[in-house]
Amino acid sequence: MANRFGQDVVVFRIIGVFIILIFISSACGNTESAIIEKEHLIDSITAAGDYLVKYQEPSGALFYRVDVIDGKNNFSVSHIRLIAGTGSLFTVCRVTEDDKYCDAGDRALNYYLGLVVEGGDVFGGSCLDSNGSCKIGGAALAIDAIYKRWQATGETTMGDRDMLEEAKQLGEHIVWMSNPEGGFYHRIDSTEGIIDEEYYVTYFNGESLMALLELYEMTGEEVWFDVAREVNSYMVQQSIKQDHWHAYAFSFFARLDTLTKDDQYYATRIANAIIAYKNNLAKDHSTISTATKVEALASIALALKTQGEPHDWLAPAINDYAAFMMARQLPNNFCDWEPSDIIEGQDGGIYHSCAEPYIRIDGLQHWINGAAAYLDYLGD
Repeated sequence: MANRFGQDVVVFRIIGVFIILIFISSACGNTESAIIEKEHLIDSITAAGDYLVKYQEPSGALFYRVDVIDGKNNFSVSHIRLIAGTGSLFTVCRVTEDDKYCDAGDRALNYYLGLVVEGGDVFGGSCLDSNGSCKIGGAALAIDAIYKRWQATGETTMGDRDMLEEAKQLGEHIVWMSNPEGGFYHRIDSTEGIIDEEYYVTYFNGESLMALLELYEMTGEEVWFDVAREVNSYMVQQSIKQDHWHAYAFSFFARLDTLTKDDQYYATRIANAIIAYKNNLAKDHSTISTATKVEALASIALALKTQGEPHDWLAPAINDYAAFMMARQLPNNFCDWEPSDIIEGQDGGIYHSCAEPYIRIDGLQHWINGAAAYLDYLGD
């Protein structure tokens, strides 16, 4: 892969010129942006995967954040984001059909699943522990990583580990965390099992919903789908958020069952909320936030396409957000950085912004999964 990666640098310089032309066209009022070729999306996913593999420790742990200018990596980490990044390695493996990314994913997954604790008599199922507390998003994204491995390999075991059983234990914890309103509690003390009823994270309900649908697809057990439907019925009654995880769930519903009229209406409202802010693609806009918009729009477009509903209206926005991301994947940059300004070996990384020049695991994760969702939507 060393020669291939060297070729990718050249490819990215060519893509950079291509993307700049897209933005010039947009700035001049041309509403029809050039469509990004699928091969360029695959090259971008591959380069991001190579960055993740390069910055993996012997233990299997992934780097959380690296400064583009000085190369420092001395930041507090988020294990939830890191296990989500682990799942994206399996997405790279699926897209490229190259086992080296699955091997790296296995090392990372084995490491982060070491943080999972069983509830025993304290709480239901098992959860991803971090400093004595468990957030429901950790259980959900651990399931997601196992699901993405299953997508890429078709396997539910890893050495002596029964990954499917571990995923079901994590799912039991999600169900145990259900609250009377129809959503979930978001955090517990993992030692005493005390629920923090005030703690709330915007995306945890969507992550948990998606994880339940992934469990249903892997196991075929209706109980997971039934709970997912109940949670979704609650969620579509709430105010609109630009929730990429809920958007993923809609693509699952469309493929595994059907979208109700309420689902379609809510998904369309999410998409319209995202598109309404498309003019906010400023130079210092967050790449992490933008990548989630690719995920959301591509997932909703795929859901509508699967359902046989109009979906082409979403394609221009998906393309423009994807172009924004690829223009900020090193060695491309819009920050006027010279090669001498950047620590060597950062190619493939997605920097956060010119004002905050760091590469963080969730920026890569969201872009890899968003670009893959775009490919899934484009189809063969």
